Amino acid sequence: GRVGMSERKRLGLAAGLLAVFLSGCSTVQPWQRGHLAEPDMAWEPDALAAALDDHVYFAKEASTGGTGLGGGGCGCN
Repeated sequence: GRVGMSERKRLGLAAGLLAVFLSGCSTVQPWQRGHLAEPDMAWEPDALAAALDDHVYFAKEASTGGTGLGGGGCGCN
C-alpha cells in the first residue's frame, strides 16, 4: 500500500536515530587501552576525595544515595 507522509517522516526519523546510535560504536585497539586506563580518564580521578565529598553531601542533605555509604543524615557516622 501507499505510505502516508507522516509515516515516511517516522521511518526517516527512526532510520536517522539508528544511524546515530550505530555510529557511536567503535573498537578499541590493544595499544589504545593504556590511554583509557589512565587516572585522568576515570569518572572520579581521586576516589577517596569523591567518597568524602559524597559523605558530606549526604550528611548535609539528610539523605543517602547509591554510593554505598551507610547511615542517615545526622552526620554522626
